Amino acid sequence: MAERTGIFAGEDPFEIARAWLAEAEDREVNDPNAIALSTVDETGMPNARMVLLKEIEVAAFVFYTNYGSAKGREIAGAGKAAFVWHSKSLRRQIRVRGTTEREDGPQADDYYASRSLKSRLGAWASKQSEPLESRAALMAEVARVTARFGSNPPRPDFWGGIRLVPQEVEFWADGAFRLHDRFAWRRRDPAEPWTVQRLNP
Repeated sequence: MAERTGIFAGEDPFEIARAWLAEAEDREVNDPNAIALSTVDETGMPNARMVLLKEIEVAAFVFYTNYGSAKGREIAGAGKAAFVWHSKSLRRQIRVRGTTEREDGPQADDYYASRSLKSRLGAWASKQSEPLESRAALMAEVARVTARFGSNPPRPDFWGGIRLVPQEVEFWADGAFRLHDRFAWRRRDPAEPWTVQRLNP
């Protein structure tokens, strides 16, 4: 294991990630848990967009989406994804790559129920990533699902969590004169122990 101190100290990358995110929550004005999620389509063409990281579990990172969206379809097809979390205030970033699996059970139900009513209805109304005739058409669909479900819409079966189980987690912190600190945790399989290497900036 590479020798690490300060903000890089510890043997569990998930604990370090949780600590960094908690620190960012005290500093960032908007969406400290925003991540740039990367996927590839069936031709190998890459795609990226911002989503919100909702949980850092014992061995995975979890975000939520419409499974029929472009990212949902691309994740289902490839079974892999990557993201980068960046804090401008802390001048740090975390890069993650790994395999994916759906979280569409009670955990997804609980998270969906915790969202605002408008967000829950919006999940039903939006055919995410599909062409939209107009905003008026979208609002009409919101009205339709509101009339159908009232104040207690169930979680749609096409909406839920994605659990990213990493094979690589890299922590980066800004350094003077562009001499940044970088440490990469790597493993081929979740059952294997992590190896840690310091990387050149």
